[in-house]
Amino acid sequence: MTASPEAKPASTRLPRPVRRRQLLGAAQEVFVAQGYHAAAMDEIAERAGVSKPVLYQHFPGKLELYLALLDESADELVAIVKAALSSTADNKQRVPATFKAFFDFVASGEAFRLVFESDLSNEPAVRARLEATMQDCAEMVSQSIHSDAGLGEAEAHLLGIALVGMAQVSSRYWLSTDQAIPKDAAEQLIARLAWRGISDWPRAS
Repeated sequence: MTASPEAKPASTRLPRPVRRRQLLGAAQEVFVAQGYHAAAMDEIAERAGVSKPVLYQHFPGKLELYLALLDESADELVAIVKAALSSTADNKQRVPATFKAFFDFVASGEAFRLVFESDLSNEPAVRARLEATMQDCAEMVSQSIHSDAGLGEAEAHLLGIALVGMAQVSSRYWLSTDQAIPKDAAEQLIARLAWRGISDWPRAS
């Protein structure tokens, strides 16, 4: 018996990790374009080319899907900051490398909006993840300050929070200006400001 011309081919069965990656990619496009509250699971499933039951097999609800995306984006930011801090032992180079990591993150695509511009930041689970991400970045920075400048842990952590806050706010503002200043010039400008302050502490012996 031949299939009718209207019959749709059965969707290809993908390995679970591949399907999950496909669904997350579709969800990111919808969440970034519309925000969490306006996004619909129907649209995400349609964007991914799957049925809603398939989507719900992987994610029990919209919040769980959003949190999975948020975790991926947050992990990406933490990883690139860690790589920047580990890229050199010269603090004069380490400071601009760290600011570059934040500028790279906001310039690389739309994933940064899930971390820095979430319209769901009042949701406790989202807020906890966002705060943990900034704390993780600040803690890595403060560890370098603590060991290199010989400051106490509390002082070093406060400086780490300040530097991470400066990197986050300045990189987001730079992007909002439609990159009026070239990216490398903007990175160097903010890094120079930070270095002039942090370099006042002599390197501990």
